This record gives sequence, structure tokens and C-alpha cells, in this order.
Amino acid sequence: MCQLLGMNCNVPTDICFSFTGFQARGGLTDHHQDGWGIAFFEGRGVRLFLDPQPSARSPVAELVRSYPIRSLNVIAHIRRATQGRIKLENTHPFQRELWGQYWIFAHNGNLLDYAPPLNGRFVPVGSTDSEQAFCHLLQMLAERFPHQPPEPLALHAALREIAILISQYGEFNFLLSNGDHLFAHCSTRLAYIIRQAPFTVAHLSDQDVSVDFCDVTTPNDRVAVIATTPITDNETWQIIPPGTLLAFRDGAPAALGETRTVAGRPSAATADERSPLQEPDTRG
Repeated sequence: MCQLLGMNCNVPTDICFSFTGFQARGGLTDHHQDGWGIAFFEGRGVRLFLDPQPSARSPVAELVRSYPIRSLNVIAHIRRATQGRIKLENTHPFQRELWGQYWIFAHNGNLLDYAPPLNGRFVPVGSTDSEQAFCHLLQMLAERFPHQPPEPLALHAALREIAILISQYGEFNFLLSNGDHLFAHCSTRLAYIIRQAPFTVAHLSDQDVSVDFCDVTTPNDRVAVIATTPITDNETWQIIPPGTLLAFRDGAPAALGETRTVAGRPSAATADERSPLQEPDTRG
């Protein structure tokens, strides 16, 4: 299973502490050695660092750790390849433009017999099911909202329908952001924590490193950290129920309507049970 890490904040914040533990999962404390990447939103722009080397031995990862980039939304990914060779073009997160906004996407899972009908506006560069899913997701958003971005409620509802559609083909854990919200879909495994006053000391699960957030925050700061598995071992993380789409803004979950993306207990569909790949209904 690949590893996902996301951060959403109410003030620009660096991710150095969480990334220190996350980096170790790429070949040191875990067996994910097929590349890694991280994206930082800064205003309308994005800094994107990708490396097909294991993150535990990557000079680029060391640069990110030592360079405290402050951002409201961050998405990171450590890859364990299931589809697509270990190459730079297959390394997450992926980036595209829609409605004059950059969109960043990272996926954990394996989509089987997945061949979405792409119309050419968004085309994969690499050979992963993940990038195919990202292109298909953006294509469906562009077809539903062709001229301008929708309001957050409508966007969340559309993403929920798309998550239901694509999840029929396997595990579809993902993090997605346009710099305004960070969307987190749990297909099988994802957790989050909200850090806000009163702040305490946190200790990493994968490294013997601690930080007292009282020393590096203000009383008004609020940070949401989302990860495949908890990054720290002395904090209470919230497990996201499988089949749930959450949106984070200003360091907390945003109330944007229905969050469930399955009916009842989720399970991977067999080839005979999957419905044909169809676009969401665009009727009012």
C-alpha cells in the first residue's frame, strides 16, 4: 500500500515535522521504495518535488526537510508500484490545470480493469491507473461545470459521485486539492488529526523525534494532518470510515453535505459486479 500525507491549515505552516516521519516510510521503516513526491500550494502557484528514488535515501527529500516551506495545503505520496514502471512520470502527486486553478492529486490503491473514456483534454503522461483516474476525474468535473468552478457544496457533491464511480474498480484512497480545500477520500484506510490550542508535545511513530507545538505555533493556529496511518504515536487520530469523502479548509473538516461514498459496508467489486464506466448525471 502506498502512503499518503496531507496538511491543511488556517495559516501558512511548514510540514517538516510530519514529513520527517513520513520520509522514513520510504525504505527505512516500511518497504515503499518506488519513489515519492510532495506538492505545496503557495497562493495560486504550486511547488512540486518528485523523485523516483526511495524517500529515505533521497537528497531531494533531505532538501524538503531542511527547507521549511509554509503552505495552507500540502499533499505528499510515497509509492509502492502496482501499475506502471518506477519512473519520474509515474511518481505522485500529479498536477493539472482546470478553471485557471492548479489541481494536485495523489492516490493509494489499485484499480483493476480500469480504462476510462478520456476525450483528450486531460491525458496521462505516465502509465499508472492513478494518473488515469486523475485525468478522468478532472474531465468529469470539466464536463459538469464547463465555464467556471462550482460552489464548494456542488464541487463536493460531484467529487462524491466520482469517487463512488471509480471505487467500483478497486481501492481508491486519494488526496486532492485546488489550493482552497483539501479533499480526502478513504476507500480502505486513512486517518486525520486536528492540532489546535492547547498544543502539546507530539512524538513520531517512525523516528525518535518529538516537537512541542507550543514552541512553534500561536494560540490561533489550527492544522489538519491526514495520513494513511498515524504519523505520531502519542496523539489521538480520527480514523476515517471506509467509503467517506471529507473536505478540509482552515485546518478542520468543512461541512459540505453528504460524505458517504458507499452504501453499507464497502467491498471491492468483482469484474462481473462492476457497472459500465459512466459519467455522472448532469441533469438538475
